[in-house]
This record gives sequence, structure tokens and C-alpha cells, in this order.
Amino acid sequence: MSATPNVSGGVRFLSRNFGLPGQTGIESAMKRGAYEMLKRAVAMKPEDVTALVKASGLRGHGGAGFSAGMKWSFVPKDKFPRYVCVNADESEPGTCKDRLILEYDPHLLLEGALICAFAVQAERIYIYIRGEYFYPWRVMEQAIAEARAKGLIGQNILGTGWSCDVQLATGAGQYICGEETGLIESLEGKKGWPRLKPPFYPAAIGLWGKPTIVNNVETLSFVPRIFEIGAEAFAGMGSPKNGGTGLFSLSGCVKNPGVYELPMGTPLQTLLYDLGGGICGNRKLKALIPGGSSSHILKAEECENLKLDFESVAAAGSMLGSAAVMAIDESVSIPRLTLWMARFYAHESCGQCTPCREGTGWILRLVTRILEGRGRKRDVDDLFQIADNIDGKTICALGQAVAWPTKSYVTKFRHEFDALVKE
Repeated sequence: MSATPNVSGGVRFLSRNFGLPGQTGIESAMKRGAYEMLKRAVAMKPEDVTALVKASGLRGHGGAGFSAGMKWSFVPKDKFPRYVCVNADESEPGTCKDRLILEYDPHLLLEGALICAFAVQAERIYIYIRGEYFYPWRVMEQAIAEARAKGLIGQNILGTGWSCDVQLATGAGQYICGEETGLIESLEGKKGWPRLKPPFYPAAIGLWGKPTIVNNVETLSFVPRIFEIGAEAFAGMGSPKNGGTGLFSLSGCVKNPGVYELPMGTPLQTLLYDLGGGICGNRKLKALIPGGSSSHILKAEECENLKLDFESVAAAGSMLGSAAVMAIDESVSIPRLTLWMARFYAHESCGQCTPCREGTGWILRLVTRILEGRGRKRDVDDLFQIADNIDGKTICALGQAVAWPTKSYVTKFRHEFDALVKE
């Protein structure tokens, strides 16, 4: 861990306490206001807590961008026990922002998760941390012990009569366990295979068949901040339908990569050039991956006026996803980028669905053959066709994670693939 968090520029709303002395310890965190919003929340009716979060416009920052408050409202009124799962299995290539919250402000996450648990009257919170995150695990373990010693976790929290425990769990570094039902299966001690849908929402049938809210680290960490400034003010910080700020992981061919906090709807140019320092070697921007490796690639001319929120990126033909923005300059080979992406997904396919299990390997073999100069003209068409045969034909959305980028790379940069193959 570095002494100073790699969050710079932009605004410091969610990240304002990152790197401050002693912030991972509960005494320092409470002097700066930690758990004051939990006290405010438990004085309200649970349904009013959910209504406030819904009114704020907070959306999931794990990838799907679904309304957090709406998800909480799906919990059936007559089913118990209930659980909250914090998705800290941050595995999408290019994404590195949840780790900073875990390392630098663990009590902010705990407070947000407890408010969520109170809103849905959950009796237990599971924090599922990526297997490689050894240091964040230790930080969270200490934070949970401190909060329990203060009576903020356990029986009769703050004298309300509501009890809730918190338990840490770890994955084995599998990408698939970032999918919420794969995560739930893993928590139950099974192979982390995503579940068949319907039911579509774990909020109705989740962990051990009980109502379960699954939200990611950043999403829940915003909840105390919403209580501080109010739903209307939070909604006003972002763009329409996109409340608040977001943590953007900027990587690729930029001079100043890092994690930047910005209001939702901020122009891409601000992130890329004002904060990111522009393209390495002052080369031209060739393309952009706006939401992690599973999103469609955008050509430079498609993102000149792009704004960083869910609707704007979707309108441009891609998705904001986990807000992992990767810049690609004119020196980068798109077929070689495809090889890098295909290696990852072929390795990470869980193997449950035939189109993904077989298709990812075929994509890897085809693009390898093309790059080695052994490709045939039909191989480029086959690349697209194989990806299309995965798209929408698997149990979970991670089939699309390899299909969407492959199809967009071939469609938008076909000439680069054709130049490498023989007639």
C-alpha cells in the first residue's frame, strides 16, 4: 500500500478522507463523522431510508448501473431472514477503485452497508473480497472488529432492537464471482457458477434462497454521503438520472493514469486531458474503452463530445460499466488488443455454458493465428461469427463480456485484421 492514495484532481466527495492520518482506525474515523449517518438512519422508518436512497438517483457502480434504492425495494415484505452482500470482487480489467475505499476508508463502507442492512432489515452482511486483495482484507478485518467493539455491529445496534452481524468472505480470484449469483453460489460453498434466470433478482431469492441485496463497494459507500447532504443535493451533483459523483479508473495510453472522482456527466475530455494529462508521447487518441474491458470500443471521433454517465455512454454505443476508462493511442494494434482480451476471457470462462466455454478458446486461437501470420481471409469473419454465437446465449452476462468487445473491434477496425491475413 502506498502512503498516499492514488486519487487526485476532480472532486473529493466520497474520497475526501482518503489518506488522512488514522482514517482506517475507528477513533479517527468517528472524529471525522463516521457512523453519525447510521445514527440518523436508524431513527427513521426502514422504508423511508429506502425511499431517500431511491430519490437520490444513486445507481450501482459495479457495472450494471441499476438504481440502488429500487433494488432495495424489491425485498419481499414477508420473507426472513434477509442478507446484504457487499461485492468487493473487483476483477474487471482496468478497474481499481473499490480497492481504494477498502484500504483508505473501511468505516465508510461499513456504515453504508449497515444503513442498507437496516433499510431491508437484514440480519447479516457478507463482504466478499477478491482473493488477491490480501491487504484490503486485513484492513476490513480490523475495521469490523473495531465497529463490533463499539456496539455498531452485533446485538441491539444503537439501542434500536435491530441486530446485524458482519462477516468477511474471500473468493479464489475468479472473475465469474463478480456476477452476483456466482458470488452467492461461492458464498454458499459451491462452485461459483451463475444461476439460471428467472428469478432475476437475488433481492427476492438470493443467499440460501432468502432475500439478499447485492451491491458493490462504491455504491454502498455513497449512502452515508447521501444522508449528509440529502437526496436532492446528491442528485443535483450529477447529470439527469445519474446522481452524485463516481470514481473513474483511468488507464492505458495516458500520461497520468489513476483513479479520479468526478461528478457523473463530466466530459470525457476533462478526465482524459485536464486530469489525465493527455495521450502519451503526444500521440493521437485512436479509440477508447469507456467501461472496463467488457465494453464496446469507441473510435476517437465517437467520443469527442462524450459525457461520462450511463445514458451518454450508452447513446454513443457502449456502456459505462465499472467506469474503467482505457485510452488507446494510434500506436496500438487492435488485433493485439484483441489477443490480450481473449486470453483473459478464455482463462476466466467458468465453463458452465458451451458457447462461452468453447467460443472463448476459439477466439483466442483464431486471433493468435492471425497475429502469427498464419491467418486465412475467412478467419476475420469467423471471429465475428463466434462472438455473435456467444452473445446473449449464456446464463450470465459475462458471455457478452467477450462477445461485445470482439464484435466491436472487428467491426470498427476490420482493416487492421485484414492486413494481417493471407488471401
